[in-house]
Amino acid sequence: MREILIADDHPLFRDALRRAVMQVLPDAALREADSVASLVELAGAHPQAELLLLDLNMPGAHGFSALAHVRASFPALPVIVVSAREESALMRRAIGHGAAGFIPKSSDIATIGTALHAVLDGETWLPPGVATQHTALDPEEEAMAKRVAELTPQQYRVLAMVCNGLLNKQIAYELDVSEATVKAHMTAILRKLGAHSRTQAVLLAGRLTLEGRGVAPPPDEDEPG
Repeated sequence: MREILIADDHPLFRDALRRAVMQVLPDAALREADSVASLVELAGAHPQAELLLLDLNMPGAHGFSALAHVRASFPALPVIVVSAREESALMRRAIGHGAAGFIPKSSDIATIGTALHAVLDGETWLPPGVATQHTALDPEEEAMAKRVAELTPQQYRVLAMVCNGLLNKQIAYELDVSEATVKAHMTAILRKLGAHSRTQAVLLAGRLTLEGRGVAPPPDEDEPG
């Protein structure tokens, strides 16, 4: 039986997407996640999955960072980005980050079916009128995506929380670990990103946001990063 993963934090849209996929692939077994953390667990538990439908905006995701992280962790799993954003440049960036397709959330069933079948057949799919050429990323963005891809799942979660403005003690509480463990993760994150502080790490990770403008710097803390 063909397994399809769906990652979206909005229950109503996740249900709509599930119904759409079932119309196109009635024999498929669908597995769902509502955050990047739960998606990583889901993908790890279902290595035979043939496709992932990924929303770019959900807990733990910052622009294309989740796509880069998932593609590195599960390189054999094709990913179709499903998003309310419909800018051609954004779609081409998604392909540049390793997505096999991009489906706007406004798409009808026929379009979704065309996209699913194309990607399952090993093709790259973008909506009609959006050229698949010119998907090369800005060199700095590409380099940062590769660095984010080197993070372990826990390091990625810590970076996402730092990007959301959480302090070490808050991150420790959320992850149920000690502050010393969080500091150790931050040290590794800074090394892998090539950053000298948590502020610089957030600014560097901001190159992967959908707008490419970065996010607000986090509060300073008396620790390396």
